[in-house]
Amino acid sequence: MTFKCKDVYIEDTSTVVGPYEKDGPLGKYFDKKHKDLYFGTDSWELAEQKLVEEAIDIILNKTKLNDEDIDLVLAGDLSNQITSTTFGSKNIGKSFFGVYDACATSAEELIIAANLIDSKKITNALCVTSSHNMVSEKQFRNPTEYGAPKPRLATFTATGAATCLLTNKKTDIKIESVTIGKLIDYNQKDPNNMGGAMSGAAAYTIAKHLKDLKRKPEYYDLILTGDLGKYGKNILTEFLNEEYKIDISKNYNDCGVMLYDLDKQEECLAGASGPVCSALVNYGYIYKKLKSKEIKKVLLIPTGAMYSPTTLFQGQNILSIAHAVSLEVV
Repeated sequence: MTFKCKDVYIEDTSTVVGPYEKDGPLGKYFDKKHKDLYFGTDSWELAEQKLVEEAIDIILNKTKLNDEDIDLVLAGDLSNQITSTTFGSKNIGKSFFGVYDACATSAEELIIAANLIDSKKITNALCVTSSHNMVSEKQFRNPTEYGAPKPRLATFTATGAATCLLTNKKTDIKIESVTIGKLIDYNQKDPNNMGGAMSGAAAYTIAKHLKDLKRKPEYYDLILTGDLGKYGKNILTEFLNEEYKIDISKNYNDCGVMLYDLDKQEECLAGASGPVCSALVNYGYIYKKLKSKEIKKVLLIPTGAMYSPTTLFQGQNILSIAHAVSLEVV
């Protein structure tokens, strides 16, 4: 499903990151940077909640808004029952949607919020996304205490929190259109190969978006997937060429590749993953590039792997999904 938006704009964004993201090539684009993974708390879960609280405080300070000025908060993360963003958002005390679409969560939030704003049900919405490397890794792969080695195909869950405040008040960046993806099953079972698991969903959504709006890839200055990593990025470009006859090689990149310096930060393996991966790149680096008009049209396609440790241990496939959000400079 694809639809255009009429009066939905980005008022501002905020980003808070951990040490790996701070030391990556996009470090200067983030609002607040931490030097360790605890952030002065007693557990990794509390650390992620603190990231969310800080990101919300920053966006409110930037926009000079109070809690009562926000109509709706949408938030999601990877921890059990999205506890990091629910606990981290509780102090704002507003109408709340808990959102889960794995690493595609930020796109789902934007789509839900944009629809409510465009239909004049609300005037603004705060979209909040987070993930924490140690919280996610111990839940979805091996307990971190094991020190289990990981294959080169594996991605590295990003640590951070990011917010985007959408409004019906005209600014210089708008949500122009969106495409809601569908669940894809390509018989993938390896939790260490997220790029392979999610690339099919990204290909479907990109092809659907371009077909529905009768556009070619070059309509956009940049097409940007969520967290396929360097191997998934290559799979996607080849898959689009072979399956849909679409070439995005001239204006395509992946947030998972951009967030870290993969030549120097070898511990980050094939690149970044996690809900906050694409949110950090999009609400930090991409937002600033749009504000400066270095790019004017960008298609964001955050990608998600829909599985749990239980479904994995029971031998079920890893489903995937991707949603597309088109941002344009007004």
